[in-house]
Amino acid sequence: MKNFDGIIFDVDGTLTSTNELIFASFNHIAKKYLNKTFTDEEIIALFGPPEDHILREMTGENFESAHKDYYDFYHANHNEMADIYPGIKDLIQKIKQENLPLGIFTGKGRKAAIITLEVLDIFKYFDLIVTGDDVKEHKPAPEGIKMFLEKFKLNPEKVLLIGDAPADIIAAHAAGIKIASVVWDSYAKEKVIELNGDFIFETVENLEKFVLENIR
Repeated sequence: MKNFDGIIFDVDGTLTSTNELIFASFNHIAKKYLNKTFTDEEIIALFGPPEDHILREMTGENFESAHKDYYDFYHANHNEMADIYPGIKDLIQKIKQENLPLGIFTGKGRKAAIITLEVLDIFKYFDLIVTGDDVKEHKPAPEGIKMFLEKFKLNPEKVLLIGDAPADIIAAHAAGIKIASVVWDSYAKEKVIELNGDFIFETVENLEKFVLENIR
């Protein structure tokens, strides 16, 4: 039975293992401009607004040069520090074969999101990409989900968001859609489980089985 007419993916921790790259990129800037290094937890605490907002707060009048340095480092080290999770590209291709609208809703800024999607060769599969630069209110606000619903004129009850963070659960429920929480690389696994979303998956294989059973 076809239960979903549209699928939205988060990026970091859901499609891609990019946390190491993100941490290293911010610390590249912190070392150069602040002469300090952040712990992973300190960087995670900054998450919410997109990179440019964080960089502006971090570097002030040096923002323009720090901006260039951040994205140069992010792009140059992408192949070494980040990758798509095994099985995810195959799942995306199978969803596209069913002619469902496929979207991205990420807190990443557009520049970093496009770099990641293009380097990992999955940019071409998405019909709408909503980043932290494209919304007035960042996750956990549901603005990006509502943009997807409106563009493709979908019933919220027939749309699934796939994400790894507590913010994804809150945003999905605020928009009235279903949430599949994936915890194979979540930095907040315990909190995700505690929030008790609609579905939870430990492996890509189990997620794929569930999605394909519900879109065909």
